[in-house]
Amino acid sequence: MSEKTAATIEPATPDEVRLRVAPSPTGDPHVGTAYMAMFDLAFARQQGGKFVLRIEDTDRARFQADSEQQIFDTLEWLGLTWDEGPDKGGPYAPYRQSERLDTYKPYVQKLLDEGKAYYCYCTSERLAEMREFQQKQKLPTGYDRMCYGKMREERSKEPGFSDNPVVRMFVPDDAPLTFTDLIRGEVKAPRPDDQVILKADGFPTYHLAVVVDDHEMAITHVVRGEEWISSTPKHILLYQGLGLEPPKFAHMPLLRDEKKAKISKRKSPWARLTWFKEQGYLPEALLNFLALLGYPPVIETDGSEREVFTFEEFSKNFEWSKVNTVGPIFNLDKLNWLNGHYIRELPTREFATRLLPFLVKDGVLSEQPSLPELGRLNLVAEQIQTRINLLSEATALVAPFFCKDDELPIADDARAQLKETAPQVIDAAIEALEPISGSLGKPDGSDVEWMHERIEAALREAIVEGLGIKPKFAFGPLRTAVSGQRISPPLFESMEILGKHSTMERLKALRATL
Repeated sequence: MSEKTAATIEPATPDEVRLRVAPSPTGDPHVGTAYMAMFDLAFARQQGGKFVLRIEDTDRARFQADSEQQIFDTLEWLGLTWDEGPDKGGPYAPYRQSERLDTYKPYVQKLLDEGKAYYCYCTSERLAEMREFQQKQKLPTGYDRMCYGKMREERSKEPGFSDNPVVRMFVPDDAPLTFTDLIRGEVKAPRPDDQVILKADGFPTYHLAVVVDDHEMAITHVVRGEEWISSTPKHILLYQGLGLEPPKFAHMPLLRDEKKAKISKRKSPWARLTWFKEQGYLPEALLNFLALLGYPPVIETDGSEREVFTFEEFSKNFEWSKVNTVGPIFNLDKLNWLNGHYIRELPTREFATRLLPFLVKDGVLSEQPSLPELGRLNLVAEQIQTRINLLSEATALVAPFFCKDDELPIADDARAQLKETAPQVIDAAIEALEPISGSLGKPDGSDVEWMHERIEAALREAIVEGLGIKPKFAFGPLRTAVSGQRISPPLFESMEILGKHSTMERLKALRATL
């Protein structure tokens, strides 16, 4: 065995549980990674244990160099912080499988020496022919053990021989097929065939690596998707073959799309974890939503259900027995509702701060906005906070406040809804607003006339009462002139924020085109 062997590894103490999430850097992180990590972290924090991030990068054909950093960034964005990992180190480093290749070899050798694994020299062509024959004959598919019990020289004389063998585990007839699951109770899985545990390139397959790594990192609880139930007997058999104590298993229900199929990054953009950040979801809303997918709402003392709860609440009251075993449907409408709720609960300044990256990305503000710009953003944020469900929706509402008056674009749908009375309405508005001073008032903030209350009173008197136009239709042309949009933040508050000069300039600019 290696320096860190099955005999010398320190086992986890009863008062320290250790859980891990082990994503593969094969592209944009999957939302399922966050789903599993959240349950891992909730239980680890509740039990005063450790949460480990391990990178399983042995699939070199699908490996993407930038994917690992995306995993770090998205999990940190969600607040799913790990105690040990490739970037933080820890007592069981290294935490990348590709840096642990020497670790697996002694375990493979032990299995070979004890007849619990064997070399397989079959070519890929020979294996393909084998599977085709099994399927045509409607036989169970799986390796036919052509190489079992044969030395290289003997096997080389037979067809379909490769000089670069793999190593397969030997699955005895009495292999254990039943195990206890923390969520599902007693579970029975199909009998596995002799799986490859070491590839021809020297890299371990998932089945061997996960067992060795979980043992060497003293993982006490393995939380993963239900698609791994069929692999659990293989892993238990490897633990037994190596003389190791297996961890406890919890198989989570799969996240499903609207067609009840397992969500896929190829079919659903929201299967990508970065998509949620790009769209403007708040991390606390996404965590709340993911928790509700696999766990019931909080039950209040009066028996009512509460669907909005913090991660801390979730962790404090967590019980494996309450996890839903039925694959939940990923309902974006529910997530949007939750996100809107969390947005409205934010303090205005924090809401404005969270908007900044989207406004910078869309060119509304520079990466280093001035203090006056930040001040105006806070005022605008207060007006739009109840009107959006995604942070990315803010750009269209905010942009008019940071646009030059003579460069304000008028949206086609906004111009199209202008009625024949629009010129008359704008003329009346200009006349009504002209007497109101746009002065900033005194240093103590008094004597300011350009306030939304006075603006509204003057415009209602001039247009609703003076022209006899119903309130529902009276202010559409003004909204279009000020914001360029058919739908905008509250009109009178928008005029106050813009100031008299910009408001009048925009009214006159639209009037000139009518």
